[in-house]
Amino acid sequence: MTRYIVRRILQGIVLLFIISIVLFVLMRNMGDPIATMGGRSVTKPKDRERLTCLFGLDQPLYLQYVYWLVGNDWTEARDCDGDGIAENQGRLRGVLRGDFGTSLMNRGRPALDIIGERLPNTLLLTIPSEIIVIIISLLIGIYSALKQYTIVDHIVTGVTFVGYSMPIFLIALLSMYTFGVLFKRWGLPYLPTTGMFDPTIGKTPAQYALHLVLPLFSLTVIAVAGYSRYVRSTMLEVLGQDYIRTARSKGLPRQEILFIHALKNASLPLITIVGLDLPFLLAGALVTEGIFAWAGMGHLFIEHVSRGDTPVVMGILMMIALAVIVFQIITDITYAWLDPRIRFD
Repeated sequence: MTRYIVRRILQGIVLLFIISIVLFVLMRNMGDPIATMGGRSVTKPKDRERLTCLFGLDQPLYLQYVYWLVGNDWTEARDCDGDGIAENQGRLRGVLRGDFGTSLMNRGRPALDIIGERLPNTLLLTIPSEIIVIIISLLIGIYSALKQYTIVDHIVTGVTFVGYSMPIFLIALLSMYTFGVLFKRWGLPYLPTTGMFDPTIGKTPAQYALHLVLPLFSLTVIAVAGYSRYVRSTMLEVLGQDYIRTARSKGLPRQEILFIHALKNASLPLITIVGLDLPFLLAGALVTEGIFAWAGMGHLFIEHVSRGDTPVVMGILMMIALAVIVFQIITDITYAWLDPRIRFD
């Protein structure tokens, strides 16, 4: 197991290196970050030349990548103003030393600080959503498998298909209109539809919880519909295996057969899906955050990628890439723990 983990970590380092090259080249060819630094006004030609020099954008692409990776504090200062005075601005320590650079949109602010402000907001939204989805999906999937082809099973199947086929923006808008607009019109207790808290009250736990209800509902409806279908199909397959019939013939308790013998093996496909989904919790929920004005990572990514802010966007993407590799290793280890037949020798 140890040799396998070490080998996967080494493979992950090589993969991260390749991913960083591809992403960096794509980001540098997506647009002109200097053109958007003046806000609504067009950047003047003289300012463009100075900023291009200051941020090292006039250097060859491979050299820009080296600066981004290992830093440029070992290079000589450059005279970007033409006044004969060398400037030390735009210095980077490099990603390998934990510095993704400063944002081109928010000048002077480290990219990691900007990401760190939004990441807790995203995790506050996505982690409870994932927990709720897993619990409800297991309950619905197991119950539907045990009641196969009954009226309950047909109803659950129909509802999950409808839920899975509905786009997230439609669910979000319907929930806002129903629980925010109609409930208020009818004189019933209604839910807030935008923001993370009421500015007149402040950032209190109660406000966060109240504003989380509708975004969580929108995120969980589609995910529960998809997850529960996987759980139902795998449970039906496992319940028909010979070792389950043998356990029943031995007179083992029904709960032991279901939750120890059947669910343990039926959960393997679900673990694969969850292992793929968990890293992208860091990326946020773009549509949901946009509709409910939730200041998370998805909204941050769109803001900065549209203006070619390479330090912030690369920081987000590399964080997600690292999370994917880490969670895939954890998923493989969990596989071996659940299924004794799997070995990494």
